[in-house]
Amino acid sequence: MSELKDQIKAASEYISKFWEEQPVAGVILGSGLGGLVEDIEDPIEIPYKDIPHFPVSTVEGHSGKLILGFMNDKPIVAMAGRFHYYEGFSMKQVTFPVRVMNALGIKALFISNAAGGMNPDFSVGDLMIIRDHINLQPEHPLRGPNDNSLGPRFPDMSEPYNKDLIYRAVEIAAMNQIDLHSGVYVGVQGPTFETRAEYKYMHIIGGDAVGMSTVPEVIVAAHCGLKVFAMSVITDIGIREEENTITHEEVLEAAHAAEPKLTLIFSELIGQL
Repeated sequence: MSELKDQIKAASEYISKFWEEQPVAGVILGSGLGGLVEDIEDPIEIPYKDIPHFPVSTVEGHSGKLILGFMNDKPIVAMAGRFHYYEGFSMKQVTFPVRVMNALGIKALFISNAAGGMNPDFSVGDLMIIRDHINLQPEHPLRGPNDNSLGPRFPDMSEPYNKDLIYRAVEIAAMNQIDLHSGVYVGVQGPTFETRAEYKYMHIIGGDAVGMSTVPEVIVAAHCGLKVFAMSVITDIGIREEENTITHEEVLEAAHAAEPKLTLIFSELIGQL
């Protein structure tokens, strides 16, 4: 058994001691989007620091705990706080929780993030379903020897975001009068926000929003054979020519404001699983 497989086993077995349910979905919450956990019923909270081999989040707006419970009567496991490559973690560490959630038995992974908008039709507070991504991160989570029992050497990435879940999300949004965009997410390393020239470049190559997360987790989810649904909250618009300085506090504020709409869509989608 590989070292990674040993670590996944140790972490998943530790978590399973707290809960006998098999979760149908995993949820990863982005910056300022941790409020979704308030809608989880009968929650059991496990600090990351207590879980074998789990990293510990260092970013404001990420609380750093795993939550087991029910959403819309379905058993789920949620990450309140995620890990980023820019924090100094390896990509194996960043994506380790996805491996663990897969070992716990999830069938679908739901991911949220705060992102900078590059599409001129977007406004701060808008929601964007991620239909595809462009990976500009400098490291790949699958680099190195491949354990075929965890997934194939060359995973197909032609449809990393599940079309059926996207279709259902659009229906849910329409029924609840929620405006939605869909677009391409560009994943970058960070931690600096992008220059105006970088925003322009990424828009030219096909990006609608940019952020410092999500892509590694989606790659590993594809490697595991999981269905993925991901959504960005547009927390700033970087492509406009006028003065546009960005602070992390403003990002968190915009994410908090849009969170109820995102939570509703996630909850309804999970209820349909």
